[in-house]
Amino acid sequence: MTDRTMPETRSNTGLAALVSRAEGLLAAIPQSLPLFLLRVALAVPFYKSGLTKWDGFLQLSGGAEFLFTSEFKLHILGQQYPYPFPIAAAYGAGIAEIVLPILLVFGLFTRFAALALLAMTAIIQITVPEGWANFHLPWAAMAVALVVFGGGRIAADAWLWGRRSSSTSGS
Repeated sequence: MTDRTMPETRSNTGLAALVSRAEGLLAAIPQSLPLFLLRVALAVPFYKSGLTKWDGFLQLSGGAEFLFTSEFKLHILGQQYPYPFPIAAAYGAGIAEIVLPILLVFGLFTRFAALALLAMTAIIQITVPEGWANFHLPWAAMAVALVVFGGGRIAADAWLWGRRSSSTSGS
């Protein structure tokens, strides 16, 4: 019986060493790299959406006007309500969906840009409730991570505000 368990123990020890080595390699990845990737991943869908809202500089597209005035409804407590001030909401969303992703990619005011995109995601969620699993939940998770950890060292925040910002926002 003891001879049979010996090879399994050696095998388990080898596997444990392999797992430990792999974890060490993964832990060596600087936190700034995944934080940069999170910033880009969150920025892309919002920026692309923002582009669809414009027909020129501050010229709202007809499609955006139609969606905000006729199609988009706020789903709250089982009821649907039209957007208050739909044209202003369309302009606000369009501007935010261009400016905030740019701030994220550069890592400028990262936490605030991510917090604003988290708020937008909440509004989008009550506008299009069926999108929570495929879109809104991942966006919210990315935004929360960036609010908590900041942009990392590969961010304008770290360069502009020096060591203090980069030490609190990951290595």
